[in-house]
Amino acid sequence: MHRMQGLGLALVVAVGAAAPAVAQRGGGYPTEIANADYDGRFTYARIKYTAVDNGGFRSRFDPMWNHDYPRSDRTFPLILSELTTMKTRTDVSNVFTADDPRLHRFPVAYLCEVGYWMPTDPEVLGLRSYLMKGGFVIVDDFRGATALANFDRQLERVLPGARRIRLEASHPLFDTFYRITDLSFGEAFGRQGGPELYGVFEGNDPTRRFLMVVNYNYDISEWWEWSFLGRDPLPTGDAFKLGINYVIYSFTH
Repeated sequence: MHRMQGLGLALVVAVGAAAPAVAQRGGGYPTEIANADYDGRFTYARIKYTAVDNGGFRSRFDPMWNHDYPRSDRTFPLILSELTTMKTRTDVSNVFTADDPRLHRFPVAYLCEVGYWMPTDPEVLGLRSYLMKGGFVIVDDFRGATALANFDRQLERVLPGARRIRLEASHPLFDTFYRITDLSFGEAFGRQGGPELYGVFEGNDPTRRFLMVVNYNYDISEWWEWSFLGRDPLPTGDAFKLGINYVIYSFTH
C-alpha cells in the first residue's frame, strides 16, 4: 500500500476512535492523569510543568502543558500503529514532570507552549538526565519572539551551551518514513511566516545525536487533536507525517 493511501485510511480509523473519547470527556483541556506502567510498547508521554509568564508570575492560563490533551495524545498513537509496525499502546497516554524518574522509561516525550515554561531546578536536572540518557523531546505549539527567547533561556539551563539549529528539508529527519520536501505547510495553519523547525543536537553537531526537535510557529498536536472532524485534511496529513518521522527517526538514529 502506498504510504499516502495508508495515511488516508488511518485518518478514518482515528475518526472512529477519537470521537467517543471526546464525548466521554467533554470540551476543554482536562488535567486528570491516569498513567500506565511501561509494558514494552511505544507509549505517548507528555511533560507537564507549572506555567509562568516571562516576568516570573503564574500565568492566568495555567496550566499550559495540557493544550490538546488528551485527544492529540490518543489520536497520534492510533495513526502510528496503523501505518507502521511499531508496537504501540493506543488506549492510554502518560504525563510526567521532567524530574519524574518514570519519564526515563519512555524514549519520546512531548512538550508544548514553552513560552510559559520555566522548569524548577529539579526539573532542569531531570530533563538533562533524560536527554543525555537517550530521550528525545518534541517541542511544539509556540510562537512570537518573547516565547522563543524564553525557550532559549530555559534550554540554556537544561543544556548549557546548546543552541537551536534551523532544519532544512534536506535533513534525513524528513526522509525517514515519509519524504517531506517542502516545510512551508505550516502557512496553512494561519500563522504569519509559516513554521520554523529547529534541531538541538548533542554538542551542537548535526551529525551527532538528535536531542530535541522544535516546532516554532507551528502546532502539530492541534491537527492531531481535531483530525476526527475531517477539517483541513492536507495540513492534518502533514502533521501526522511529521510526527511519524520524528518518532521513527528517534528510534533509528
